[in-house]
Amino acid sequence: MALHRNVVAEVERAPDGPEIGAFFDFDGTVIYGYSAVAFIREQIKRGDLAPREFMELAAAMTSFGMGNMGFSAMMVATSQFMRGVSEKSYIEFGEELYVKHLAKLIYPESRALIKAHLAKGHTVAVISSATPYQVEPAARDLDIEHVMCTHLEVKDGLFTGGVERPTCFGPGKVAAAESLAADHSIDLDQSFFYSDSDDDIELLERVGKPRPLNPNRKLTAIAERRGWPIRTFASRGRPGIMDWTRSIAATGSLVTSFAAGLPIWALTGSRRRAQNFSTSLFADTASALIGLKLDIRGEENLWVQRPAVFVFNHQSKADVVIMTSLLRRDIAGVGKKEIKKMPIIGQVLEFGGAVLIDRENAASAIEAMQPLVDAMRVEGKSVILAPEGTRTVSPRLAPFKKGAFHLAMQAGVPIIPIVIHNALDVAPKGDFIYRPATVEVDVLAPVDTSDWTVATINEHVAEVRQLFLDTLGQSADGVGEKARAKAKPKPKAKAKAKAKAKPKAKAKPKARPKAKPKGLAK
Repeated sequence: MALHRNVVAEVERAPDGPEIGAFFDFDGTVIYGYSAVAFIREQIKRGDLAPREFMELAAAMTSFGMGNMGFSAMMVATSQFMRGVSEKSYIEFGEELYVKHLAKLIYPESRALIKAHLAKGHTVAVISSATPYQVEPAARDLDIEHVMCTHLEVKDGLFTGGVERPTCFGPGKVAAAESLAADHSIDLDQSFFYSDSDDDIELLERVGKPRPLNPNRKLTAIAERRGWPIRTFASRGRPGIMDWTRSIAATGSLVTSFAAGLPIWALTGSRRRAQNFSTSLFADTASALIGLKLDIRGEENLWVQRPAVFVFNHQSKADVVIMTSLLRRDIAGVGKKEIKKMPIIGQVLEFGGAVLIDRENAASAIEAMQPLVDAMRVEGKSVILAPEGTRTVSPRLAPFKKGAFHLAMQAGVPIIPIVIHNALDVAPKGDFIYRPATVEVDVLAPVDTSDWTVATINEHVAEVRQLFLDTLGQSADGVGEKARAKAKPKPKAKAKAKAKAKPKAKAKPKARPKAKPKGLAK
């Protein structure tokens, strides 16, 4: 299976090898919109940016947008508000903003393109005029090693209000790409550059394969004249009326589907038949309203051995629809206790067999799961659990908790892993809107738990998690730790020469030690 086959087809036909570069602009290309907007909005919300500072920041950005100020001058003007602020605080702020706002803005198609280039062994890089605090959290999450961007001047761990020259804009992006090419023996004539803006025309002309993505009006006109292939993605951005209508209807179908099962319960006296009817009705209704299609491999493993504990990687609220569509009947789920407080929804889920637990209280959670053991042993029901415990903001697999594995061992049933590849395409964490998509799913063979013991449970959890990692094509934890260690920005090769090493912080900053992040340029 290949995600977004039509989008990645050209990449899959390309030669393998690191001598081919795949360069991506960031704002408008990898993510929808501008990362600076999220930074500024959050700073205003938190009171970190005074009204006067915001007005001056907006004036500088407007002047740049109107062509009355160059990019470097605009960066210098907007960086004045950063003077004396701790770089460490800004790194932390950037990480927080990525999880809270930017992760859900990544275009699924761009993610697929990046993954396809990495699979071909190409040298993938983000080349952006933004700062590392905006770009690097996303780059790490996307497994992009090289980030070429605009750096702010730092001394003794504090921003000076200055900007390192040259900045990574216009001709500066060409210089950055040439520097990277020289360091890694990249053939620019065989390389790709993806961008949404005519501001990047110099680098688009420099590479052999310019690829406008979501291009603005000027770049669209240029691309059409020159015969450059254009792609426009509608998978992110402001939802329309139909998006809202479908999403509200899909959410509400949970209630209406289980209400439709009440007459069956009343007429037959069988709550289980009513639950199974409602579960299937909800799966079909919600999938149709969302525009959700499933591309399943290993579907036979859904039925080969029941009851079982089905474990899945949790990326999206769409996982509820996906799992009910796969399993259809005789199932029970587990959710966080907070759901019980939701009017109607909490009661509906409990009627449907969900057990709502306090995830912060291990003893309470174990006690609450006892009915699930009984449901499997006595009623023959299967249980659905997400061992990560909560939704992730990216396809990257989080650590597994042990609850599902103890449950399977106690009930004497197998574990069946369900690997969901791209539920984020439908609804990323923090987004109410459902978007139409085809989601790829691998149902793996049952894992026998008959010889498991409490003493060996950690080993079994690691083995099952490795099955997920292998199926998702992700690296092991050690590589993940290495990637996280890159969180602190390092000197990057930039225009015409390698960047100068930044001075290290010698001591805790004395000036404005608790200063919070302020304005950031576009």
